[in-house]
Amino acid sequence: MWAETVVLLALALLLAAIIKTFFVQLFFVPSGSMEPLFTPDDRILVQKVSYWNGDVQRGDVVVFDDPGGKWLGAEGVPRLSPAQKLLSDVGLYPTGNHLVKRVIGVGGDHVVCCDPHGRIMVNGVPLAEKPYIMPGSSPSQIRFDVRVPPGRLWVMGDNRPDSEDSRYHQKLPGRGTVPVKDVVGKVWAVVWPWNRSTRLHTPTTFANPRLDTVSTG
Repeated sequence: MWAETVVLLALALLLAAIIKTFFVQLFFVPSGSMEPLFTPDDRILVQKVSYWNGDVQRGDVVVFDDPGGKWLGAEGVPRLSPAQKLLSDVGLYPTGNHLVKRVIGVGGDHVVCCDPHGRIMVNGVPLAEKPYIMPGSSPSQIRFDVRVPPGRLWVMGDNRPDSEDSRYHQKLPGRGTVPVKDVVGKVWAVVWPWNRSTRLHTPTTFANPRLDTVSTG
């Protein structure tokens, strides 16, 4: 009986690890930087299938590893007990040493703040961000003018006044952009608490075909 229990437990952990590595993974939201979409301690489900044969798209909300360990700092990485660490490694405990932000620009994009109306522009096209950024906040109080290098992303939190995103790391290599290889996956849904559970959808502003015309400015 004990041998059978051990084998079944090992198989369950192996299956959980495979699911985490290739399909979906659970994370928790550590801060309010993505409000109102997420609130602190929300549990979010990140799926990896979308990026098997496709690229990260503008408007995607992604979870990514701390680039070079420079964004979170030592205080931002939670301490896990050995049991929590084991469960985290196989995807059964939400990890917290990652960041979650919205992709605003992809490789080759020219991202600028701001136009005369205070809107962020991507390849010369102003983004209508009011539906998803924190109500009452402006798109950005920090000015920037960045050409996103190939294989990298410009990311921002929806709660712009309370998000230390690409804007705050422009002195680092890549000028605040995040390597695509550091992306764990795309947030698919909020799964906890139940009263906030919902599937995510890409805002319509990112469906504008003019965004694919790379600006030469």
